[in-house]
Amino acid sequence: MDRLELARVLKAARARIAPAEVGLTAGPRRRVTGLRREEVALLAGVSVEYVVRLEQGRGSRPSTQVLNALSHALRLEPDERDQVFRLAGSAPPPLGGIEMSIRPSVLRLLHRLTDLPTLVLSAKGDVLAQNPMACALLGDLSQWPEERRNIIWQRILGTGYARMAFTPEEETAWTQQSVSLLRTAHSRYPDDLSLGRLIKELTSGSDRFRTIWDTGRSTVHQSMHKTIDHPEVGSLVLDCDTLLLPDTDQTMIVFSAAANTREASALDVLRVIGTQRMSPLP
Repeated sequence: MDRLELARVLKAARARIAPAEVGLTAGPRRRVTGLRREEVALLAGVSVEYVVRLEQGRGSRPSTQVLNALSHALRLEPDERDQVFRLAGSAPPPLGGIEMSIRPSVLRLLHRLTDLPTLVLSAKGDVLAQNPMACALLGDLSQWPEERRNIIWQRILGTGYARMAFTPEEETAWTQQSVSLLRTAHSRYPDDLSLGRLIKELTSGSDRFRTIWDTGRSTVHQSMHKTIDHPEVGSLVLDCDTLLLPDTDQTMIVFSAAANTREASALDVLRVIGTQRMSPLP
């Protein structure tokens, strides 16, 4: 990782973007050329402190998701994005692959949904972001290793999605929907290497997944109820709605409960205590 050159490139990119280009108002008292660090942090969904450290050449190695988010926020062209990845010591993602960065407007929406647990997933089920309520309900999924931050892999081969409680029938339906999601992703992104690795691991590591995959059948994804076994507030049956972001093939998963139910009261409790008393992610 070439920290000093990466810092120079990031500062130069920030300086050449007019606030109006990203939907921000400059204001009469602006003294900097281009965007402020706070604005880049907002657009990329990272902390201001992290942007400062990167621009001072002392930040830790950014993850692929952070590099994608910064490239998107700074409006980098493909060649410039590839340069940023190489300077950070990472291989540039192939063009035409699955989008792993979140549009700034979607991040703003995510953080405005303070009352409802909400996740954003990639086209192959990677957890790209979750709001504080989702952390309180499901645990902080960002604690999973970056290469294992996928809800399908975790549910079928891992142990990190244990709070979801399914009956055998629900487990089968969920697996069928997961197969359909990955088949759709493979048809749209046949050259995405990480998707190919994921499918290979799932078909070789799970007889149930391989059997459903081999049938070649697809099912339409349906919103459904989910049962969450929470260590603090007990078992919760929540509505789970899936909202499609068609330009990136990403999905926003929103959990909710009808008013005046035990589940609604439990969500109110989680909203207050947050993750302060939560058990560690299993």
